[in-house]
Amino acid sequence: MYSSWRLLNLSPNNQNSTSHYNAGTWGIVQGQLRPLLAPRVYTLPMVRSIGKTMVQGKNYGPQITVKRISTRGRKCKPIFVQIARQVVKLNASDLRLPSRAWKVKLVGEGADDAGGVFDDTITEMCQELETGIVDMLIPSPNATAEVGYNRDRFLFNPSACLDEHLMQFKFLGILMGVAIRTKKPLDLHLAPMVWKQLCCIPLILEDLEEVDLLYVQTLNSILHIEDSGITEENFHEMIPLDSFVGQSADGKMVPIIPGGNSIPLTFSNRKEYVERAIEYRLHEMDRQVAAVREGMSWIVPVPLLSLLTAKQLEQMVCGMPEISVEVLKKVVRYREVDEQHQLVQWFWHTLEEFSNEERVLFMRFVSGRSRLPANTADISQRFQIMKVDRPYDSLPTSQTCFFQLRLPPYSSQLIMAERLRYAINNCRSIDMDNYMLSRNVDNAEGSDTDY
Repeated sequence: MYSSWRLLNLSPNNQNSTSHYNAGTWGIVQGQLRPLLAPRVYTLPMVRSIGKTMVQGKNYGPQITVKRISTRGRKCKPIFVQIARQVVKLNASDLRLPSRAWKVKLVGEGADDAGGVFDDTITEMCQELETGIVDMLIPSPNATAEVGYNRDRFLFNPSACLDEHLMQFKFLGILMGVAIRTKKPLDLHLAPMVWKQLCCIPLILEDLEEVDLLYVQTLNSILHIEDSGITEENFHEMIPLDSFVGQSADGKMVPIIPGGNSIPLTFSNRKEYVERAIEYRLHEMDRQVAAVREGMSWIVPVPLLSLLTAKQLEQMVCGMPEISVEVLKKVVRYREVDEQHQLVQWFWHTLEEFSNEERVLFMRFVSGRSRLPANTADISQRFQIMKVDRPYDSLPTSQTCFFQLRLPPYSSQLIMAERLRYAINNCRSIDMDNYMLSRNVDNAEGSDTDY
């Protein structure tokens, strides 16, 4: 496969598999054979393609302006919306950089983007997506009903289909592509069926069941309603539906075929109804998926996604949800202190005692990000621990641009842990000394309606 994959038609539109000579290719396109491929089959072509299309000689891409501070009582638009509207107007070729696809200028804030502001806004955008500030993602129906799997996962909002929405989904694809290219993962929790669609693996009923168990059970009960003693005579007394409408992922009742509102549901056509309802649900996010894939194609070679499993694509984009202390130890560099120093020993013990949620907050505090790449070799920036000459038991500080933690001396590990917990929970604003503020206030007036 490694030497011959270029000869295969891996297009998702290649739906004809009449010859047994096509069976292997068909198995890859459909997804069943992808788990058998050696990692180098899908990683090396991606790495080589990314390398050949990399913008050389630049540390960052075009400048993007973001306003987070409200003025004159007017609320700022979500950061995701502000950045999306600017980035989609740029040339795709200008965004294919190894680290920062764009440089962020925060209006009216004391921060100069040497990498930390870019990372921090990426993390904030992920939070906006999952908290509903931007209406592009919805919790899985299982989360709403509190049943089944994937209660902590999200789906694309099938009702977000306006041009503005599709532009935002395109930008989400750009973000995913940037995450793959720069090896800086996104903190997103999308359901497995979303990743399957993004790498063009056809969905099946079990995928729907994993995000909406109750709806699948309802459809099965309609299909086999005779088992409950329901006949053609009392069908409408027991079934509340009277036409070809069904429940969408966001809970809305929608026609499952064109004109479904005027097509009566009967005992005799219930099988067709169930088939159409399932077909609708398996394809209701197609427009959003297509927009995301279009955005990804700006940054990475999308055809190569047809060699990936859903899990592999998720790891490329989102890295590992668990923050490993052992991984951080492998990439650490000490400044003004050595590994044997008591301060360092206390720090590692403290981090090991933290919950994963606290370690995520710690990552955000020192790097602006909240995920690590799945592969340790993909961590391009060393984690720095620096001892600073400040009063005993002071709060720790960080420089997110340099993935650097600055530790003052402490009188005990207990006090260090308490100070570190306070910092990661309460000190999330970057560059609070405002030394860059005077350079950024010039555009503060009148920009809150534009960004």
